[in-house]
Amino acid sequence: MKPTSLPVYYYLDHFVEMLDFVERTYGEFLTDEHRAFTARFRGLTKDAQCLLIRMVNRRGAIFNRALFKYPEITDLEAAARDLIACGQARGLRAEDYTAFVLCLPKTALVDGARAAGFGRDVRTSWSKPALADFFVAAIPFDLAARHCGAGGFIALDNTRPIEFLLYLYFGKTADDLKNFALRDLGVLRTNRETTFSARFADADEANACFHYSQVLDRIEVRSAGVFERAATAILDGPPRTTEYAVDLAGRAACQVGQFFEKQGDKDLAERLYRFGGSADCRERLVRLLYTKGDKEAAENLLQDMIDDPESDDEHLFAADFYARKFGGRRTSLCTELLRSGRTIVVDDTHRGNPEAGVAGVLRRQGGQVYFAENTLWHTLFGLLFWDELFESGQLHSGFDWVPHCLRDRTFHRRFASQIDGKLAEVRSGNALPIVLRTVATRWGRPNGIFAWDQVQIDALRALLEGAGADSLAEIVRAMCDDFRGMRDGFPDLMHVRDGKLSFVEVKAEGDAIRRNQLTRLRQLENAGIPAEIGRVDYRFDPEQDYVVVDIETTGAWSSGDRITEIGAVKVRNHQVVDEWHSLVNPQRPIPAKIVELTGITNQMVRGAPVFHEVADSFMAFMGDSIFVAHNVNFDYGFLSHEYERLERRFRFPKLCTCVGMRRRYPGHKSYGLGKLCAIYDIELEDHHRALCDARAAARLLNLINKKRDDGISVEAVQAA
Repeated sequence: MKPTSLPVYYYLDHFVEMLDFVERTYGEFLTDEHRAFTARFRGLTKDAQCLLIRMVNRRGAIFNRALFKYPEITDLEAAARDLIACGQARGLRAEDYTAFVLCLPKTALVDGARAAGFGRDVRTSWSKPALADFFVAAIPFDLAARHCGAGGFIALDNTRPIEFLLYLYFGKTADDLKNFALRDLGVLRTNRETTFSARFADADEANACFHYSQVLDRIEVRSAGVFERAATAILDGPPRTTEYAVDLAGRAACQVGQFFEKQGDKDLAERLYRFGGSADCRERLVRLLYTKGDKEAAENLLQDMIDDPESDDEHLFAADFYARKFGGRRTSLCTELLRSGRTIVVDDTHRGNPEAGVAGVLRRQGGQVYFAENTLWHTLFGLLFWDELFESGQLHSGFDWVPHCLRDRTFHRRFASQIDGKLAEVRSGNALPIVLRTVATRWGRPNGIFAWDQVQIDALRALLEGAGADSLAEIVRAMCDDFRGMRDGFPDLMHVRDGKLSFVEVKAEGDAIRRNQLTRLRQLENAGIPAEIGRVDYRFDPEQDYVVVDIETTGAWSSGDRITEIGAVKVRNHQVVDEWHSLVNPQRPIPAKIVELTGITNQMVRGAPVFHEVADSFMAFMGDSIFVAHNVNFDYGFLSHEYERLERRFRFPKLCTCVGMRRRYPGHKSYGLGKLCAIYDIELEDHHRALCDARAAARLLNLINKKRDDGISVEAVQAA
């Protein structure tokens, strides 16, 4: 397919689109500096406008003019002169020295050093960063500029107005006009709103948020100089007039403070933490004061955090730290909760996916299990409050997905009456119709809260019907108050048994419980919704179902060949408890060599069902079983491709009887199915027919599991 091409003046058109949008939406936020830029830009020639936009879109701030090759610009040199004349570009200065030498190839640096008279001092074996460091330390900028061709370079100048305008539009310092290209090339989707509101309340908030967002963006380059400038920018920054500005400043102060704390400058770190004032800053400050020996100050701050916490998470930290450092308790709440969790025996084949193993165990014990984690709660929240989030002008440009009122924690204030009304519906047991109505009318509409392909209607119904109405309303209310703070940490599984609903956070050996997970467990428990830790104990589980599968195919290529027969045997506690078999119409001729090998002819499969007609039946037979086969990747690969064609997921833990026999019964020359059956006296009358081979492989599985059950080898059978 021919790749999509962009119009010649693509970037210019979209920059003008962005300018018009910002002037229309944020006109009262703009200063004389911003208006002067827009007037200056509109007065430039079209070539100069295009060159400026191309430079803004490129990485860095200095550019080699010889590398400018843009089809929409007729006269690049004239465009560059125009930009220099109007103050949007300039020649290189000493402040550009490091960036300049890093732009040059290594050979140019070596040649430049020699031309400048420093040839004896450099080595061609040096790395480029080493050469750059030498230049900056030993060669004056003017000399390096003369001998390394600085005259052919150009630097952007006075870019702050452009950066601010882009920030107003995108809400992020890292975004540029490339997002327009990604959108129009079909790579990036945008929302379908036609009217937008300003994302900031006033110019003071916009400038403060822009300032602290820039600090956060710059400290991604982790160097001492960057952090020193960042510390000054934070401590001398503009007033924080809104919660969002406070949040950005707090995040910046915490990250920069931690840098200086690690560098040993504890006084500067303390100033930054006190300035930031966020929960994370206060936590770092408590730890810093305690390690400095100022335990009285640490204790007083902890008491303030306990008495007036910013969140449940902060209260949990303060109470836990206080109890361990000043109350005599020896272990943390996270450790205590983890130790108190109930032990759940899970077959060791589930290593790597303990949640699926626990889900299977709980289903065998009765009831229904849903994979919940954060997705279930995000879905409930988004469906309940769809109108408020996505139909009330809370998106601020076509590239926004998450309403800003969730980022700046104003959602509960902006929509207080609507929230109260819907929480009343939750308490009265009438929330499900709201959810279903949103699903029916908005299905498939992209949003930044949840993905439609992860919506589980049965799980939502079970949650709304099984959790106490008041309890559920309490959790949803907390999400309305601080969605960002509650966006993660919810337990992995939801279990419904005998009409009772509970949640389980699954932890395998070596897993730690994070504080946000502990907070969610406590919030659920305090709201009256049972929630617990399930500690996984991996071992052979005799009650675990294994489905031993064998397939016959038209060839060996899973992406192109098709299945002709499936045989499956279900094993539990070393006994065959069920079987499943079907011929499958491959919808293509079976090669003669395959007919000779398997005995399955085109006539035999002509009237057989095609795969999609048996897909549901086979999946139901699999249930929560472990997928077993001899050379398991062959059979598993074919089946997963068949389900992919139906746009369905096929994912099960795998066990290979070939690998298992090699490990448990070493020493044989061949581990082919036929050879092993002959060695261990296993019946194999109709080799290369699916059900016969599956029955034989089931006997091998029992040999493997017998040793696992007896504990002869402590190693788990590895999944292929």
